[in-house]
Amino acid sequence: MLLLVGLGNPGKGYEGNRHNFGFMAVDEIIHRHSFMPGRIRFQGVVAEGTIGGEKVLVLKPATYMNLSGQSVGEAMRFFKIPLENVIVFHDELDLPLGKVRVKTGGGHGGNNGLRSIISHVGENFRRVRLGIGHPGEKHLVSGYVLRDFAKAEQPTAEKVIDSIARHIELLLAGDASGFMNKLALDVAPPKGRPATTTKDN
Repeated sequence: MLLLVGLGNPGKGYEGNRHNFGFMAVDEIIHRHSFMPGRIRFQGVVAEGTIGGEKVLVLKPATYMNLSGQSVGEAMRFFKIPLENVIVFHDELDLPLGKVRVKTGGGHGGNNGLRSIISHVGENFRRVRLGIGHPGEKHLVSGYVLRDFAKAEQPTAEKVIDSIARHIELLLAGDASGFMNKLALDVAPPKGRPATTTKDN
């Protein structure tokens, strides 16, 4: 079993925040791949489904960002999921909006959700880093991540989450490079090639 974790804060007031980009990504995966309806478990919302023949559990911790590791640890222990089968989707200040990078291990980079997960289960899980850009000054970060995407940013954010859901099977199969390449082509296609906009491909 694979565990996909979206990071964000629960509640209507946070839904469109940049800090909830991880929630947005896994919500689209759940929708596109017709997962079972979500249930309250492990201090979060859990949905189960199958992608490419693999059983997949999607978890959205309801603990607020800085306690996400409690929820992730509970789910991992219950299902005996090894750390290498965990993929965490989170917003990334150090990448511009539209850029997505996959990495395994490393620090938390100031992200309190990652910080909490690392403290509970260790650092050697895969991360899907969803660029949101940086406001330019460190003291502006807290307000920036807790604001919604600007109207001009929303089409790019939507392209990112749509492409992730369409190509997630590549990542689950271990082809991180192929996954990132597909996303890059969808979000910023070469000149002369139309962007992919339909959600039915």
